[in-house]
Amino acid sequence: MRRRTITKRELTPDVKYNSELVARLINTLMRMGKKSVAQKIVYNAFDSIKAKKKDMEPLEVFIHAVENVKPKLEVKSRRVGGATYQVPVEVSNERQTALAIRWITTYSQAKKGKSMVDALASELLDAFDNTGASVKKKEDTQKMAQANKAFAHYRW
Repeated sequence: MRRRTITKRELTPDVKYNSELVARLINTLMRMGKKSVAQKIVYNAFDSIKAKKKDMEPLEVFIHAVENVKPKLEVKSRRVGGATYQVPVEVSNERQTALAIRWITTYSQAKKGKSMVDALASELLDAFDNTGASVKKKEDTQKMAQANKAFAHYRW
């Protein structure tokens, strides 16, 4: 074994919902160490979700949205004899969650003309309804893996 194994650091759950998943969203949103700003954005977005979906808890909506965005397969580049192949590989649970949260925040930030609170709330609601940019990204990733199934034997 060449490299050391990485030990996962324990993440402290967020203050309001006591959820590690919400804490990961806050940490992904955070810019330049301004955690309180990121917390305000997330909590206000959750309040906005609560106003729009009165029958559901915002934490449930968020968890369901993340589940809808998690990719099962992705492609990784492998060099074999001078040629580069896109090899489909299964995604670990940890990475699925990380990618889902990253895509949700990225596509929220890409929405121009909206405040970050409104953009995050709308992206989470879109992901909850299985529509929106982050769900499209997941589908594109999985389509790419399906298309390159022929190179699955290069997986190691």
